[in-house]
Amino acid sequence: MNVAKTDHGRVAALFGAAREGDRAALDELVALLTPLLWQVARDQGLDADQAGDVVQTAWLRLLGSFAEIRTPVALTGWLITVTKREAWRTGERRQVERPLPELPERLTEASPAPEEGVLRDDQRARLWRAVDNLPERCRSLLRIVAFVHRPDYAEVGARLGMPRGSIGPTRGRCLARLREQLLANGEGDWL
Repeated sequence: MNVAKTDHGRVAALFGAAREGDRAALDELVALLTPLLWQVARDQGLDADQAGDVVQTAWLRLLGSFAEIRTPVALTGWLITVTKREAWRTGERRQVERPLPELPERLTEASPAPEEGVLRDDQRARLWRAVDNLPERCRSLLRIVAFVHRPDYAEVGARLGMPRGSIGPTRGRCLARLREQLLANGEGDWL
């Protein structure tokens, strides 16, 4: 989900209903924004477990701040900010807790060149642009598959309104569409 494509009016309406106790509205809000928050947390360099903890903390912070949020239309930005800050804290804790590695007697491999990182970042950006061009159903399904470790297909089916048995074949068709877009684009290699 791209922030620019987020329907802020819908988010605001769901938030207003959730604040008044509508559990279904809160569930829909979580389903709508969690893939975006996962992407934000993972973009900060966290692994899947850490990203899951960060996203959960962001939602808990929202629940504790219902009364304090004065501009529901800006909720997406608020959640992104909370997610980034929590990811940074988690990353800092990870840096402090990580023991210093033992240095080998001599270096055996050269570290990757800076241009490799630039190429990887460019490839990642092109990939997500291609995902954003897919139909909504494919975007939603691929984001869940990309950001949720071993997703529960029954829950995925319920969230996306799909029979459980069609999730795998639909995922395959969505990946094929994505592959076609990437290869047809002709920008760079996709090995």
